[in-house]
Amino acid sequence: MTSSFPKKDWSTQTRRALTATEVVTQLADLSGWALQGDGAQVAIAKTYHFANYFETMAFVNAVAFIAHAQDHHPDLSVHYNRCVVSLNTHDAGGISATDIECARKMDALLV
Repeated sequence: MTSSFPKKDWSTQTRRALTATEVVTQLADLSGWALQGDGAQVAIAKTYHFANYFETMAFVNAVAFIAHAQDHHPDLSVHYNRCVVSLNTHDAGGISATDIECARKMDALLV
């Protein structure tokens, strides 16, 4: 099986906040993701819905695997049949390419 995501060692990358134009352009390709917050606390967020708690937790565990591989750690709000994911890069002071790639990988879990 080949991944559509090339392996990248994010732990060695210098991360920078994307410009507002870059964020809006990237969000146009991410279904269901929206901006939340402002300034250095700006993030992209999405609510994923599931049939039950088991499916929700399976998704959360897969997100943890992605986050660890990306050296990036989203904020998660876990509920019985949904999980809210919020991504931003604290050390970059905004939304970075890492956040966009994580969002794409999380969406790919449910294809």
